[in-house]
Amino acid sequence: MKIFDYLEKYDYEQLVFCHDKNSGLKAIIGIHDTTLGPALGGTRLWNYENEEEAIIDVLRLSRGMSYKNAAAGLNLGGGKTVIIGDPKKIKSEALFRSLGRFVEGLNGRYITAEDVNTTTEDMSYVNYETDYVMGLEGKSGNPSPVTAYGTFRGILAAVEEVYGSTDLTGKKVAVQGLGAVGYELCRLLKEAGAELIVTALSKESIDRVVNDFGAKAVGPDEIYGVECDIYSPNALGATINDFTVDKLKCKIVAGAANNQLKETKHGDILKEKGILYIPDYIINAGGVMNVAEEFVGYNYEKAISKVSTIYDIVKKVIEISKEDNIPTYKAADKLAEKRIEQIGRLSNIYLEK
Repeated sequence: MKIFDYLEKYDYEQLVFCHDKNSGLKAIIGIHDTTLGPALGGTRLWNYENEEEAIIDVLRLSRGMSYKNAAAGLNLGGGKTVIIGDPKKIKSEALFRSLGRFVEGLNGRYITAEDVNTTTEDMSYVNYETDYVMGLEGKSGNPSPVTAYGTFRGILAAVEEVYGSTDLTGKKVAVQGLGAVGYELCRLLKEAGAELIVTALSKESIDRVVNDFGAKAVGPDEIYGVECDIYSPNALGATINDFTVDKLKCKIVAGAANNQLKETKHGDILKEKGILYIPDYIINAGGVMNVAEEFVGYNYEKAISKVSTIYDIVKKVIEISKEDNIPTYKAADKLAEKRIEQIGRLSNIYLEK
């Protein structure tokens, strides 16, 4: 790939390659945009097939964080780190401390946190070498329960739009993915009176939700075609694709998984089918909202209050979608881009520092 052409196309600021022979660290830090503030985004550890795949991923993810943070009303830009390697083999104190030194070298332009295949314990090692890390134990900690709560709030906003009320009693929700976020979301939905239809790759995870919440289990490939009010993807991305989009028998797609649309055309198809899609980076922003509270001194009640506003943000996206007659994924981008543009104009006002 022509890296600088890609950076120019989507207006990236920086791509940093980090290598430490001693610890085996091979990492890439992507900083997309710092108009709103320092770039915040987690560290993902993945066994990429090649270096180009890792580069594309960190660029895509860092840009996504710019939009997520902007739409969430945070004074933060977008960044991401990917570490190349097998999570089962390369993790060590030295590896994460080495990463911490590279983060420290960016002098606050980028702040990291946990992500796929990294934990709060891993981030504690990063924290030995830099203060530019969030999501630590004793502070905001594990973001999964808060992400689930934000997703739940987004679902309520969608249900009110489609059904005229936030009442979930008797609503059928097809939940795909029953990890930390999916399980907690099931709990919240069940408490609100919803009926659960669930699937996951892990039988243990399925059995747990069936036993705890009286859910009905279906096979992984069956979940797309079940009769339901809401399809909620909470596992891997790209589950809305050429093979699944026509199978959906729901009125709403709303879940915490990242990159739910395989291609943007699938968002267009959902609109044509009359299915309300709540863009992933809007509805799953609870985790980053929670982490961001560490900037001002973490307070759980204040964080939850902030996450509750996902309901209002979803409403704004729906409003833009209806006013401009555009799919909701485009409306979400428009909301984020407008805020970045407006705040960026403040740089024209001179302040002596």
